[in-house]
Amino acid sequence: MFTRHLTYFTLTLTFFVSLSLSGQQIGILKYGGGGDWYSNPTALPNLIRFCNANIDTRIDAEPKTVEVGSAAIFQYPFLHMTGHGNVFFTNEEAENLRLYLFAGGFLHIDDNYGMEPYLRRELKKVFPNKELEELGADHPIFNKAYTFTNGLPKIHEHDGKRPQALGIFDEGRLLLLFTYESDLGDGWEDPSVHNDPQEVRLKALQMGANIIAYAFKT
Repeated sequence: MFTRHLTYFTLTLTFFVSLSLSGQQIGILKYGGGGDWYSNPTALPNLIRFCNANIDTRIDAEPKTVEVGSAAIFQYPFLHMTGHGNVFFTNEEAENLRLYLFAGGFLHIDDNYGMEPYLRRELKKVFPNKELEELGADHPIFNKAYTFTNGLPKIHEHDGKRPQALGIFDEGRLLLLFTYESDLGDGWEDPSVHNDPQEVRLKALQMGANIIAYAFKT
């Protein structure tokens, strides 16, 4: 137990020293299993531009790709993960991600349609004793920079299910946010990709800004 706590302390210290040196950065999480972790290539750059222009962030313009099992994830206070299909973590990757999240990192997973059953399976490797919990519309993440009185907005229909914001918590801190049946990332993409109306894209960008603000400023 002492060794485990010492490991968490060391990683947390390393994490925050890294943040002080590198500033605000976002990493795109590359994972195994064959899912398209690289989907929505224009989404994060557009969200970053929106945040830097509207909520006083200074995030590097281009997010960097980082593998889930790499020590490099500790250089990024915010990781984004998306895709349509299969997700697979080795036990070593799951442990690395768990240590990252306990050390102070934040992971946003946006289901681009079809990854949900695979993700739930793999999250049990990361947190065997924790379950995804739905965030109520009164959670601060829905009122951080912009107000969403009904919670997570619906951007794309897909199966017609209601959008859900699901999280994993540790001692009250939200470590991981899973946005399901919303597809925020499609709304962040260039307008020509999905031809979404401007008001739909704006809702997606504003909700994305809330997530960024919560992760960086909480």
